[in-house]
Amino acid sequence: MTGRSAVPEVIWARPERAGRGPRAAYSRADIAAAAVRIADEDGLDAVSMRHVATELGCGTMSLYNYVPRKEDLYELMVDAISGEHDSWEATGDWRADMLRVAHQTRALMHRHPWLPRLMSPVYGFSPNALRYLEHCLVCLDPLDASYGTKMELIAMLNGVVTTYVGNELATAERTRSLPWSAEQEQAMRIAYLGSRIATGAYPRMAAAFTQDAGPIDLEAVFERALGRVLDAFEPKG
Repeated sequence: MTGRSAVPEVIWARPERAGRGPRAAYSRADIAAAAVRIADEDGLDAVSMRHVATELGCGTMSLYNYVPRKEDLYELMVDAISGEHDSWEATGDWRADMLRVAHQTRALMHRHPWLPRLMSPVYGFSPNALRYLEHCLVCLDPLDASYGTKMELIAMLNGVVTTYVGNELATAERTRSLPWSAEQEQAMRIAYLGSRIATGAYPRMAAAFTQDAGPIDLEAVFERALGRVLDAFEPKG
């Protein structure tokens, strides 16, 4: 592709502004903040180099001196949100600390609903992401496991949170687009499901619904999912 380097680049290894000329008018933080504002207000699909340049009051081509490609812009955005993670003095209870991290990540994803779409390990080594990972590893100091295993724990916990929040956001978006409430739709779907199970074609589903006939507590499901991930890393003995 014209204008794209065939050599892999890391945005953080580049100077803030490429090329000669006057002193940089914008910082990476300025550019990231503008892109985040656009994504928060209009969604990730609204983020473009042109839109960000307009938000900053500069020309689109000028912006390429700071951010050579859109993927780099996304990385700046993820780093900016990673900087919203709180750090605290580790309590010595690694499970409690990692549960706190998971709940904080969930809150960030609801604050910035576009974030789950950009959750890639490729973006995991920016300055704020490294600080986040270091904090998690400090919290995991009491866990008797290798650093590789601890990194797997962090990744798996993030995976559960990302999947769960993705489902929450998709459900909320669907509900907003329909003329009835979520409760009305749930009642309708449960009634339909009951009619299908009553045919006898799904005996195991029938047994499952007989055992757990009550409403599903989604918060409890989330807590159990997190707990089961952490259980897998408890030392055996």
